Amino acid sequence: MTGYEPLNTLKPVAQDIWVVDGPMIRFYGLPFSTRATVIRQKNGDIWVHSPTKLDAGLIGELNGLGPVRHLIAPNWIHYAYVNEWQKQFPDATSWAAPGVRERAESKGMKVRFDHDLGETAEAPWQGEIEQQIVNGSDIHREAVFFHRSSQTLILTDLIENFETKNLPWWMRMIARLAGIVDPDGKMPIDMRGTFRNGKDELRKAVDLMIGWAPERIIVAHGRWYASSGVDELKRAFRFVL
Repeated sequence: MTGYEPLNTLKPVAQDIWVVDGPMIRFYGLPFSTRATVIRQKNGDIWVHSPTKLDAGLIGELNGLGPVRHLIAPNWIHYAYVNEWQKQFPDATSWAAPGVRERAESKGMKVRFDHDLGETAEAPWQGEIEQQIVNGSDIHREAVFFHRSSQTLILTDLIENFETKNLPWWMRMIARLAGIVDPDGKMPIDMRGTFRNGKDELRKAVDLMIGWAPERIIVAHGRWYASSGVDELKRAFRFVL
């Protein structure tokens, strides 16, 4: 149980945007809930951020929405299911954030990436989904996105917001020490340390996100924010603003 059941099904966020809560995945032995974000573009193409595990039911729902055209691996630890989606949707284009290719190769994973994500929106979604790469970390570079029509900011690990009721008892203290417990979820403290020499770059990235004026913020782990997106950004990144 993840606390976000039902899993592997489209859940509406706003018009033309959904989340899919996936099963737990282990990272350094810790159980993490997973979440994909699905957008239907104006031309009908389906754009998928941080793909989660597929099953027959989810495949049917996606086929009912439109053709899956874009698979987004937004940072170096969110690519585990891209290969599975490529096999199911062979016409989809796969996009990798900085560091993803190297990480996959180091783990011996055979996954194809067609393009690298850049600092601004790629041509296939320009004008609909804004984009930037958050730099400044020694290790972690993340592509973040803003769906204009729904005013939804899409993050991955820059904010984590675990609800303690959904965690095993032994992980609750770890989450509190890391500073990633709802309602005050934020960047994990270990990741924060990797920005020690790049705080100006992080601040610039956060300022751009605030400038987008999001109403919602979707995160990959824990409760996502259905309202007051700008206030949540200012709260979560108060350590750098």
